[in-house]
Amino acid sequence: MSSPPASPTPVRLADYRPSPWRIDRVALQFRLAPRGTTVTARLEISSAPGGEDLRLDGEGLRLLSLRLDGRALDLRPDDRGLTIPAADLPQGAFTLESVVEIDPADNTALEGLYMSKGMYCTQCEAEGFRKITFYPDRPDVMAPFDVTIESDLPVLLSNGNPAGQGRWTDPWPKPAYLFALVAGDLIAHSARFTTASGRGVDLNIWVRQCDEDHCAYAMDSLIRSMRWDEQVYGREYDLDVFNIVAVDDFNMGAMENKGLNIFNSRYVLASPETATDDDYARIEAIIAHEYFHNWTGNRITCRDWFQLCLKEGLTVYRDQQFSGDMRSHAVKRIEDVLMLRARQFREDAGPLAHPVRPESYVEINNFYTATVYEKGAEVIGMLRRLVGDDGYAKALDLYFARHDGEAATIEDWLAVFEEATGRDLAQFKRWYSEAGTPRVRVTEQYEAGHLTLHLEQINPPTPGQPRKSPKVIPIAVGLLSPEGREVLPTTVLELTGAQQAFSFDGLEARPVVSILRGFSAPVILERAVGAAERAFLLEHDTDPFNRWEAGRALAKDLLARMVTDGTDPGPDWMTAMEAVTFDDGLEPAFRALVLRLPSEDDMAQTLHAAGHVPDPAAIHTARRRMQAVLANGLAARLPDLLAALDDPGPYTPDAAAAGRRALRMAALSLLSRVDGGAAARATFTTADNMTVEVGALACLLEIGAGDEELTRFATRWGEDRLVMDKWFTLQILHAAPETVAERTEALTGHADFDMRNPNRFRAIFGALAANHAGFHHADGASYRLLADWLIRLDALNPQTAARMSTAFDSWSRMDVDRQDMIRGELTRIRATPGLSRDLGEMTERMLGGAINA
Repeated sequence: MSSPPASPTPVRLADYRPSPWRIDRVALQFRLAPRGTTVTARLEISSAPGGEDLRLDGEGLRLLSLRLDGRALDLRPDDRGLTIPAADLPQGAFTLESVVEIDPADNTALEGLYMSKGMYCTQCEAEGFRKITFYPDRPDVMAPFDVTIESDLPVLLSNGNPAGQGRWTDPWPKPAYLFALVAGDLIAHSARFTTASGRGVDLNIWVRQCDEDHCAYAMDSLIRSMRWDEQVYGREYDLDVFNIVAVDDFNMGAMENKGLNIFNSRYVLASPETATDDDYARIEAIIAHEYFHNWTGNRITCRDWFQLCLKEGLTVYRDQQFSGDMRSHAVKRIEDVLMLRARQFREDAGPLAHPVRPESYVEINNFYTATVYEKGAEVIGMLRRLVGDDGYAKALDLYFARHDGEAATIEDWLAVFEEATGRDLAQFKRWYSEAGTPRVRVTEQYEAGHLTLHLEQINPPTPGQPRKSPKVIPIAVGLLSPEGREVLPTTVLELTGAQQAFSFDGLEARPVVSILRGFSAPVILERAVGAAERAFLLEHDTDPFNRWEAGRALAKDLLARMVTDGTDPGPDWMTAMEAVTFDDGLEPAFRALVLRLPSEDDMAQTLHAAGHVPDPAAIHTARRRMQAVLANGLAARLPDLLAALDDPGPYTPDAAAAGRRALRMAALSLLSRVDGGAAARATFTTADNMTVEVGALACLLEIGAGDEELTRFATRWGEDRLVMDKWFTLQILHAAPETVAERTEALTGHADFDMRNPNRFRAIFGALAANHAGFHHADGASYRLLADWLIRLDALNPQTAARMSTAFDSWSRMDVDRQDMIRGELTRIRATPGLSRDLGEMTERMLGGAINA
């Protein structure tokens, strides 16, 4: 075996220096050709005092000419860029013109300018612009751009406002990572928006000819996002046109390029026949997210990539607010916490743990993580709870007024809160600099009407950070009487020390404590609570999140005992679950979430945290047994519930209708375990929308049936690439553990599998990783299979390969045999000749390399 490649030198926050050069204006001219696009860049530059060299980033560029104020320069670039010696630079302002040639057709990494099924498109965040032309490719260098595109394609788009066919002018200074270009044979789904100040804005969603009837919901989401940002944040759009383009081959979900958002097609295209309710909800959220970036990311950008959470955490928080207003705040909060725990808590507990603002990186693409996005949003939410709604609004107004048009930092962000509210946030800032999920240990004492809560915070060690200091943790608490009446409404306690006590007097009886309401902080709560009390909270808590959490915690406690002791759930859980399931006073979407048992990966995390070595096969068996107990306990009433939820009217994607379908599919899944799938087969046959069709198919596959329905599904939808992604995913996600590797390998040989398409690759290998018992099967076949394909993909698309490698990040919690197998696969990947920086850094970190050294 060859020796691993030398580790690249990390980039460190501590080494940041402001750019010595200012770009006053950029003019770009593109002559598009698949194998030989030429890019002429004219940069108006202000020289730096002190006679420094001018360093321009550039990768994979063929330099054709370089002229400084009209004078030819004979310089050779290196593999990372071009240096113009100080001796060749004039004093004061000058113009640098370069002409380069690039090969969009051969760009399988999907960074910079590339082609997707005959369409030219770009992806420049984080460092893709350097693959288009030589430039100081860093977010604190901001300039207005003028762009000219020459091509025989009918639609030629770039940032800003149109200035003629193929010509665009963006009046707002922006960093190069926000540059965008699209050229193709496209059709627009158009609308018009009038801003609060009365300006008209042309809205266009550009798609391929066959997709024009799948854009209505995306457009509706955009218009609602624009109005909401005006009403809630006072932010108005600032250009004459807003364009969205749907692209099939895209590494991310979407990109907020100024005035020209580029989207993965799956987050734009929807119709009732082809998209599920979850698809509609994601389209709404991601459209909003990218639009909200116009102010929190574009108008105010990040000074350097260490500040990534400044734009992403705030914008995620804003899109969560929006989705809550559009749908249900209670259901949205539960869904967000489920995602946080599944992705970010897992990240915090393993070798990939890093602060919300990292201190160093080798490849910035590897830090587009749940910690930066989702935990970053949680930090914003905590800050708002601490300063209150009025303080938050005052601070945001000051932030926009002070930093509009600037590249800002976390320090800038916290400073406006301190100034607007008078709070000292020095201790709170630790949330940005320290990795790991805090644990809050709770004990209580009650005597003669006096309750004392004793809270202790434990901040566990993480890679590079063995010791932590106490954080500011807002703990939302309510108290319930033994009859279920609320005797203390939600009150926020501020835990700032390692240990603190909080007292409540004048109580008539010992209350039931409802703690961490609304999941007021991203922590793990440690509190001894019996099954009876959890069942009581599930039935009576007035805080909807904690009501759901009580049922979730009760299920996890019971499941853990089923895994370790082989016991079955007791009657308290079944009684409480029945009461919630058939309570018509509760939102159907909420009831559906209560019926969803903890995932196998969640249980593995829970058992590991309790000191057990999780056995994936035992967890799988126990969870299926618990599903059977629940199904049998509710079986007599499930047919009536399904009949009540059946909606014969036309499909609508609104939250109320989607909630009813979610509960209907949850009930159908349980009934399938009792009736052998009879109801699911009938539902699949008569389904008139994708939510019900794919939901019924999943029910069948989960009980080991559905082969005939899978064939019918593929026959019907074989020409729709987004629907077929679901077909690939379903049969791997619901396969029996012992067949997962074989099924996955067979599907990679399917004629419709294309590893160059990130959606299709994720559809297969994301499902493999999500099938917990199958991925971690004792034979190690899934480990080997994923490693084989990551090595193959890395040569084409390092970014996607690196992100998919996180399937291995929980290896340290496994038993010795599985640890050895995963370590062997990671070592094999790391030793691959020519391994990318992206995948190389990830394997190094997972194998124990320091990430904050």
